[in-house]
Amino acid sequence: MAVVMSSCQSSARIIPSISLSFCLYKHNPFYYRPFCSGNSALDKDVETVYRIVSSSSSFEDLKQSLNLTRVFLCNDLIDMVLKRIRFSHGNPLQALVFFNFTARRSGFYHTPFSLDTMLYILGRNRKFDQIWEVLIEMKRKDQSLISTRTVQVVLARIAKVCSVRQTVESFKRFEKLVPEFDINCFNALLRSLCQEKSMKDARNVYHSLKHKFRPNLQTFNILLSGWKSTEEAEGFFEEMRELGVKPDLVSYNCLIDVYCKSMEIKTALELLEKMREQDISPDVISYTSIIGGFGLVGQPDKARDVLKEMKEYGCYPDVAAYNATIRNFCIAKRLGDAYSLLDEMVRRGLNPNATTYNVFFRSLYWSSDLKSSWSLYQRMKQTGCLPNTQSCMFLIRLFKRQEKVDMALELWNDMVNKGFGSYILVSDVLFDLLCDTGKLMEAEKCFLQMVEKGQKPSNVSFRRIKVLMELANKVEALQNLSEKMAAFGSSTPLPQSEDGPKDRSSSHLHLC
Repeated sequence: MAVVMSSCQSSARIIPSISLSFCLYKHNPFYYRPFCSGNSALDKDVETVYRIVSSSSSFEDLKQSLNLTRVFLCNDLIDMVLKRIRFSHGNPLQALVFFNFTARRSGFYHTPFSLDTMLYILGRNRKFDQIWEVLIEMKRKDQSLISTRTVQVVLARIAKVCSVRQTVESFKRFEKLVPEFDINCFNALLRSLCQEKSMKDARNVYHSLKHKFRPNLQTFNILLSGWKSTEEAEGFFEEMRELGVKPDLVSYNCLIDVYCKSMEIKTALELLEKMREQDISPDVISYTSIIGGFGLVGQPDKARDVLKEMKEYGCYPDVAAYNATIRNFCIAKRLGDAYSLLDEMVRRGLNPNATTYNVFFRSLYWSSDLKSSWSLYQRMKQTGCLPNTQSCMFLIRLFKRQEKVDMALELWNDMVNKGFGSYILVSDVLFDLLCDTGKLMEAEKCFLQMVEKGQKPSNVSFRRIKVLMELANKVEALQNLSEKMAAFGSSTPLPQSEDGPKDRSSSHLHLC
């Protein structure tokens, strides 16, 4: 085979009785991986393989294309390609073909990061049958790769679109898949229910299954983090003590968060003092909750004071703490103070992230401040911070509202070239803008760019472009686009943005 597995300068995973030059490095699945590795040769290979995966129509097509490139398929490269597909909302079935292609090599083992990323991609697109197929095959080949993190990834995606009963049934299927079906797996189930369902659902499941597991501190902390009622949270906190589980910093932070979200700032501050009396030092998460609480009661200046006061206790604000403070001023429509905090972050060596910028984009979108939004986007690019889907949606909707085609196309080209944001979600708005302004050539170009990335434009967008092409008598161009759409086959569910609506329609329940 011309496709080669190489070490890519990574540590090798030792496999008994096999002597190969495969890169078999097993990464921590929680490790943060940027799109750029710092290795220009590897980054170039990642881009090459990503484009091949996005444009391949079959296993054989992928195999042949990779053979021609002679790219070294190491674990680092595979991890980065799958992450690229995840964050660009790539085609899940094309990603699966790539995942299976690399997994079939004799002696090659995926990393936990690759497995969990692949399962996330499938789950986001509701390909639940394929999820179980991957897990069964992984158990056969290397069960150790199926971790508690894997359980969490799968159950979170299932809980997002399926019923509580189906989520619990899926959880029970893991008993035959994971190396050890223990309290950590149970905690993963509870965390998924807290995030995607309701606290009532999580509490009911906890009481129905707790006799099969021995609840630990993490169990209670997960359940505490989901409460919205201070009375219920306090009651559960007391139950925790009665069972002999001593609260820790995380437990207190959960309770502080409940008080702050209920706008009981005084009680939260009293609990902060109680923690100090018990020699439990509040951390940056504790103070960030307090900052958010002051914002909810309309006191952004007091929130900013917390940034100063926490330093006196040896706790220094991080990006999340600054984001919460900036959000308070944006809500209060005091953007001058918000920008001052943004500059202060940079002076203190903190790098604003997409969430930081999104707080501004949201305010600027609602005030229709195009000039400031555009300047902020340019600043974002200059600092090397990649926008996420939410950033792109605030910008593209503002561009459409004010019919700024050039700005919209620059954003789109940045997405295509750098691989950020959801092509599907952004393209719907972009095609509306281009069709409304009669930019048919530009719409056709963007359509083809999207197809080249392995992304199917929505049927609504295609119909709009089709109507304009028919009016302009562009027969050949329309035929080309029609063939591109037909190549995708039947419709697949559109991926939702991270902050998008949760579709729990019954039509998807059988997938679980």
